[in-house]
Amino acid sequence: MFHAPLRSQGSRLFLLVALVGFLVMGCAQTPPLLTEAGTSTETTATTETTTPAETGTITAQSSNPMSELPKLEGPATVVMTVKGKPITIAIDGDAAPITAGNFVDLVQRGVYDGLMFHRVVTQPEPFVAQGGDPQGKDPNFPESRLGTGNFVNPDTGKPRYIPLEITPGGASEPVYSKTFPDARISGPPALRHTRGAIAMARSQMPDSASSQFYFALADLAFLDGNYAVFGYVTEGMDVVDSIAQGDRIESAKVTAGAENLKQP
Repeated sequence: MFHAPLRSQGSRLFLLVALVGFLVMGCAQTPPLLTEAGTSTETTATTETTTPAETGTITAQSSNPMSELPKLEGPATVVMTVKGKPITIAIDGDAAPITAGNFVDLVQRGVYDGLMFHRVVTQPEPFVAQGGDPQGKDPNFPESRLGTGNFVNPDTGKPRYIPLEITPGGASEPVYSKTFPDARISGPPALRHTRGAIAMARSQMPDSASSQFYFALADLAFLDGNYAVFGYVTEGMDVVDSIAQGDRIESAKVTAGAENLKQP
């Protein structure tokens, strides 16, 4: 698989300024994460200054107890169809059991079928294609507000949130609920933001990921240790590269490893 070159420090800073609020769900009314001097005041999110003011907010959240969350104990494969073409994703339940289990469970529930890629950034450089907001199934829901929604468990009527889960390289257990800077971990994670990675979007609160995800369209090392990668595209990266804002996920199916999903 082709890997784009890692960005220089200046290029990374440019992206951080230009993409304020991008991976932050409901970011329009959250505080800016860069000071006027251009130095980061918060390392757990990237932002986008052009987000419509009507996108709403996500309030502070904490994850559900891990005992109440699905868990993937081993690998799985998901095939996502976009524009009639398959994207094959290898899901890593060893390094990210809760994050991977949440995603595989949502795939099996059909949550992603018909949902829109509501934010796609390819300029000035390839960045991410983000989707997974369940509100997109409502044809009357304003597209400008997509990015604020979460999966609501029909059994409880409450949103499901998962903890930030990142395994340091060489470690046997993930770090939960903390970014690497907050946990004072300086090394890279086991699952890095290389081109083709799939990871969870979230608000500024570490434990606020639910259903929204993004594909990395290039190597994005500056996101490592801040967002939870849980798998990689193994086939169909050309399809991912072709995704435009407004495209929809026609279907998502677990094609292997379903037996590794353990329900609470």
